[in-house]
Amino acid sequence: MIKRIKLRTLLIGGITTLFFAVLMGRVFWIQVVEADFWQAHAEKVWSKKKTIPATRGKITDRNGEILAVDAPAYTVAVNPQLVHELGIQEDIVKGLHEILGKKEDELRELLNAKNADGKYYRQREVRSEGWKVDQDVKVKVEKLRDDLEKKYELEDVGIILIKEQKRYYPRRSLAAHILGYVNREGQAVQGTGIEASYDEQLKGQDGSLEYKSDGRGIEIPKASEIYTPVKNGNDLQLTIDYTIQYYIEEAMKEAYAELNPISMTAIAADPNTMEILGMANMPTFDPNEYWKDVDQRNFYNHAIKSVYEPGSTFKIITLAGAVQEGLFNPNESFMSGSIRVPGQTIHDVKRSGWGAISYLEGVKRSSNVAFVKLGYEKLGPELLEQYVRDFGFGQQTGIELSGEAKGTVSPVYQADYAAMSYGHGKLLVTPLQQVAAVAAVANGGKLMEPHIVKSITDPHTGETVTTKPKVIREVMSPEKAKEVSGYLEQVVSDKVIGTGRHAYIEGYRIAAKTGTAVKPAKGGGYDYSKQVVSYLGYAPVEDPKIIILVLIDEPSNSELGGGSAAGPIVKKILNQALQYMGVPKQLDNAENQAASLTSDKKAPNLSDLPVQQAKDLLASKGISYATLGNGSKVVSQFPKVGTYMKTGQHMYILTEEGQNLNIPNLKGQSLRDAMELLSVLQVSVKTVGEGYVVDQQVAQVQGQRQVTLVLEPLSKELVDEETDEAALDEGEENRAEAADQDVDSSTP
Repeated sequence: MIKRIKLRTLLIGGITTLFFAVLMGRVFWIQVVEADFWQAHAEKVWSKKKTIPATRGKITDRNGEILAVDAPAYTVAVNPQLVHELGIQEDIVKGLHEILGKKEDELRELLNAKNADGKYYRQREVRSEGWKVDQDVKVKVEKLRDDLEKKYELEDVGIILIKEQKRYYPRRSLAAHILGYVNREGQAVQGTGIEASYDEQLKGQDGSLEYKSDGRGIEIPKASEIYTPVKNGNDLQLTIDYTIQYYIEEAMKEAYAELNPISMTAIAADPNTMEILGMANMPTFDPNEYWKDVDQRNFYNHAIKSVYEPGSTFKIITLAGAVQEGLFNPNESFMSGSIRVPGQTIHDVKRSGWGAISYLEGVKRSSNVAFVKLGYEKLGPELLEQYVRDFGFGQQTGIELSGEAKGTVSPVYQADYAAMSYGHGKLLVTPLQQVAAVAAVANGGKLMEPHIVKSITDPHTGETVTTKPKVIREVMSPEKAKEVSGYLEQVVSDKVIGTGRHAYIEGYRIAAKTGTAVKPAKGGGYDYSKQVVSYLGYAPVEDPKIIILVLIDEPSNSELGGGSAAGPIVKKILNQALQYMGVPKQLDNAENQAASLTSDKKAPNLSDLPVQQAKDLLASKGISYATLGNGSKVVSQFPKVGTYMKTGQHMYILTEEGQNLNIPNLKGQSLRDAMELLSVLQVSVKTVGEGYVVDQQVAQVQGQRQVTLVLEPLSKELVDEETDEAALDEGEENRAEAADQDVDSSTP
């Protein structure tokens, strides 16, 4: 018995000893051998990391108009577990269906979904209809939630709004192909504009906060923290002008609906710097709702990606080369109609020709024979190709947009060189190449690199890097370039035979060339029922401020040429843009006299001044004024600082952001002054007529304010009125403030 007890004791003791030996060995293994692994695991359990998202840089036009910015957004989610406990599934389904447009069956499926444990989820996002919705939808969802809480006397009905941010394009489709877009995941879609090309600079770097937490995930007070600051994205200022871009797109929309082409492209630039002032394509898309435009053609930027045989607009290059080499005699005559080159007979558009005509008449009539003789015969194939390449064809322009095509310059046979002299054959160009090349003629002979990014600013340091104009090479002398401009002006001003006469504007000297390029047929040769028509011009000739190309791919009426189809579009854009840019018409009448009535007063700097102090300063300088808004400090002003003010012109003092202000009475204002003020007020504009504002109507178009300005030439009575206003004494100027508050009460 005693022996059995001893054995049992020995056995228990051995087992206990073995247990403790194993335990100690395990402890040793964990604490010594695997110490690093378990330390790292513990850190992972204790440590929490919060990501602080960076704000994507904003994109503005050259005047600071916001074109793309990060804005608050909200994702709608539901709590299926709570919804089922409360038994209000149908209320949630019907309510969210009406607000978000998501199908009821899909909402029920979302609410009935269960996890691996067979339990209802506690949070499910309503994708994609409820993903990153805007403020208007958020308000509707909040009202649904509040109504249900009130109806069932509950504190929570299982509807959740998660605050996020998304990319917002306040001008909707305006400049869509320039901007590109950011998808719902916050990623720039490659190949779509500035958003993609400058993604690294725009997106910035997320910050983070690492901290220790207890077993319940609650932050431990005074625990060590590691903070990595957020670096927001850089802000980009583009060279485009919102107002000019608006003019371009409005003119294109009207023509697109009438001509029903495959596509349309327009580019406007400053020929002296090759800063792009506007660039647009039709069809287009709204980057806020890119998923609604499923046709990929809507996203294609033809201005830099499409290549085509340019046709007669390219004759400007041949003419420039001939003039530069001293081979163009405007009075020399040739026989029009047709010309034979090795392997081909080339005809004029009027196959019988116009008989023996001068080379200048050949330019105005856009005679193919004239340009074959100038390019192929006088310049010769080798020198012609050299000029074509010197003017930038066959190579990328260098603009800051991805996906730019370089075109081709690949003549082989003599017939290829002859065809190239009038814009056909083994020659493919992009619209932007055409604009850059002809801008070199307009600016006096300098081929410039096109730019669409004006500056990049670091929001943290305020450091700004500005893009400077870049000359690629001199392609002709200023004197010869001026001579070419003179010939091109006659293409427009000759109202009888000038092919460019459809864009003639009284008072403005315009140089231009039309183009009608027949498209190649699938089986070889050309299909004369399909054409690419274009119009390329710049103004004013004596000091060019803007160059514009409008290109139309296959207008429904194949009988229309570049002059009759694209010319009126260019005319409309030029007429509005030149007035907006303050370029006076050369007219000897009351309108021109009134425009010249200027004083020596410059607009003072009122930035951040208290309103009363700003008023006192203006009164002391004899400047009449009107205040807009109810703020206590000056937020912005019009005219801008340093601008020369016309006699009797009012200074507008804005004390709130423009979109919050009513629109003042603009009667008597020039188009340029009215446009600049309305731009500050963030209002889109349509114009009827020419001259000065005589009436205005305010309307709401797609949720945005739009003003229609009715313009007429300045009458003698209005000239007298301006002169009388110049005689206002200080007291009358101050009383004018109340008079100018006669605003249109429409609130689009």
